[in-house]
Amino acid sequence: MTADSDRAAIDAAWRRVPRSPESVARVGAFTRTRVERILSLVIAVGCAVLGVQGLITSLNTTAERSEWHPAMELIVFLPLGLMLMACVVGRFQRALAAIFVVIYTAALVIWPVAAAGVPSEPEVEPWIFFLLNVATVAAVLAFPLVWQIVCAVVIPVLWGVVRLIQAGFDPRYAIPVVLDVSFALILGGILVALGWMLRSVATNVDTARAKAVSSYAAAAAAEATEQERVAVGALMHDSVLAALIAVERAHTDRERTLAVGMAREALTRLANAESDAGMGSEAPVDAETIAHEIEVSAAETGSGLRVERSQLDGVRLPGVVARALALAATQAITNAVQHADGAGLRVAVHCEREPVRVTVRVSDSGAGFDPDAVPADRLGIRASIHARVAAVGGRARISSGSGGTRVTMEWADTA
Repeated sequence: MTADSDRAAIDAAWRRVPRSPESVARVGAFTRTRVERILSLVIAVGCAVLGVQGLITSLNTTAERSEWHPAMELIVFLPLGLMLMACVVGRFQRALAAIFVVIYTAALVIWPVAAAGVPSEPEVEPWIFFLLNVATVAAVLAFPLVWQIVCAVVIPVLWGVVRLIQAGFDPRYAIPVVLDVSFALILGGILVALGWMLRSVATNVDTARAKAVSSYAAAAAAEATEQERVAVGALMHDSVLAALIAVERAHTDRERTLAVGMAREALTRLANAESDAGMGSEAPVDAETIAHEIEVSAAETGSGLRVERSQLDGVRLPGVVARALALAATQAITNAVQHADGAGLRVAVHCEREPVRVTVRVSDSGAGFDPDAVPADRLGIRASIHARVAAVGGRARISSGSGGTRVTMEWADTA
């Protein structure tokens, strides 16, 4: 990737950072949503395996079937099949899982009646037993944590009671039933714990992510506010205050023409301030653009300045850099016209290749000034030249003395 494409990718990602609390809230369930989806698919696979095992057992135990069995199989396996389909599709799985838990619990309650008179051995489990943990894990999918725990305890215990009732409390069934209930309680507890752990981790990740996005959003808002403040300050100094000063000092026809041009530019920039794209885009432009924009801006102030060009052909640089250098040079020209009456004003743009380096020099032969003595509240040099060039990764130097003032602005491609 090139430096331009890298910068464009970063800008595109930054624009995706939410700028409002509502946007942050909408992205706050990223991990939890995916964990729920994974749980649904894993539960579907496990329940399908146990469901097939229970169905095969039900169909193979023809000797132990009663007239209730077809209806029992239908009311249990049909909701189970619908729940599995919903888990795979990813819709209505919670509702159908809750329905299956309720139906399965009801089937356990009526099991002693449905299996009355059917011979059974203690070592041979009926088909409904194989769906015991299916109901437990369905509760993990459907209910809050408290009800998950209740189901993980109540359903295995209910199965033990039902199994003993079916066997007429035969002592031979005691040990197998205790083992079955213990196994179901342990496995159910593990399933509930795993579900709680995964959801807790996902929730914590989403909380941390939401806080991070909120922090980035606050930083983006603060940066945007600061950029707007600097831009407005530069606009007020570059155009409005400069135009007012020019109007106050206008005594000759040339000065009045300069003041009119500066006032027109100030009004135009104020009118377009809200919709202005700021410093331009990252799209590469020719270095010639810098010289052209400087000449256009100089013409608007009443100056027929011609920019000296050196090795500009074929050199391209980001549009935001070209725009910043042109605006900074325009401010330097305005300062020279206001404070040195434009004496000996010259502007030169020079480029170098491999790596690309651009140098813009604005010089005059006025009386000069002391840059260190400029008050801190004057933005002409600090904001409109130094800060503007530094914002695009360049640097500006000002040297001034009795022989005049030279402003040098440089930018180099460091990618």
